[in-house]
Amino acid sequence: MSPEPPIRAPSPVPGDDAVLPFEVAALDLRGRLTRLGPALDEILTKHDYPAPVGKLLGEAIVLTTLLGSSLKFDGRFILQTKTDGPVSFLIVDFQAPDRLRAYARFDAARLKEGMNSGALLGRGHLAMTIDQGPDMSRYQGLVALEGGSLEDAAHEYFLRSEQIPTRVRLAVGEEWRGGEGPRHRWRAGGMLLQFLPKAPERARQPDLHPGDAPEGVVTHTVAEDDAWVEGQSLIATVEDVELIDPDLSGERLLYRLFHERGVRVFPSLPLRAQCSCSRDAVSSMLKSFTPKDRADMVKDGKVAVTCEFCSSVYEFTPEEAGVE
Repeated sequence: MSPEPPIRAPSPVPGDDAVLPFEVAALDLRGRLTRLGPALDEILTKHDYPAPVGKLLGEAIVLTTLLGSSLKFDGRFILQTKTDGPVSFLIVDFQAPDRLRAYARFDAARLKEGMNSGALLGRGHLAMTIDQGPDMSRYQGLVALEGGSLEDAAHEYFLRSEQIPTRVRLAVGEEWRGGEGPRHRWRAGGMLLQFLPKAPERARQPDLHPGDAPEGVVTHTVAEDDAWVEGQSLIATVEDVELIDPDLSGERLLYRLFHERGVRVFPSLPLRAQCSCSRDAVSSMLKSFTPKDRADMVKDGKVAVTCEFCSSVYEFTPEEAGVE
């Protein structure tokens, strides 16, 4: 028999910019908890987004880390929305094992006080893409956005695409502190919880809604497993402030939630904000344009290209840009 893993007290030291995998074996639950601080702040402050836009993009970054950190290969997980709302486009690019970058496009004139994430997004679609590299096919899942939140979209994605009982919690906030140094910082946190019993029939879910089925058709129902009912009840008690609290470690939060059943944590996975742009990459991109397009890019005797993700500016002479 293999020895039991050692039991220790949860760490009192908070750890930012990391994903903490965990397991509640007694309930057949597995999950991941992410806490973001400096990395999130670096991404959002590069563009000085209005607070509602920053909060929405922060939620998308948290969701991407929860999903992308499960990749078992050196690929990419890309979350992207295209909608008719004030935030018409956003993209988060997670490059395994730890690199994050993100960008949002919005119409400032349409932003209004008190808009939630559903109102900011509006109607459109959410795409989640797994890119395994140039020699492998891509996998993409699409979810309709109809005025709901990113949490709602994630639940719909897992119901339709993965068919794994899943619950997600996302939280983003602004931290204001006095004293020396930066007074304003972005923080975020999130938790993903999944029911993965050894007997697959225990994880069965109801069939999808029949849509235009004749009136009177009885929809398929399946009683939820008691363990999953308990798991959903526990994650529903998590408050936003707990997910972003800089003084509460992820281990202590998990212990607070699951100590009665017992929770096991695994080594944390670090995260960092780092764009993949480079002068060589931009130069190669310029070569893909037609000679006329490259000539039209010349302004004040140079070609300047700004990376939408990190706001880095790359300047080229017309000769370097291939202008004839």
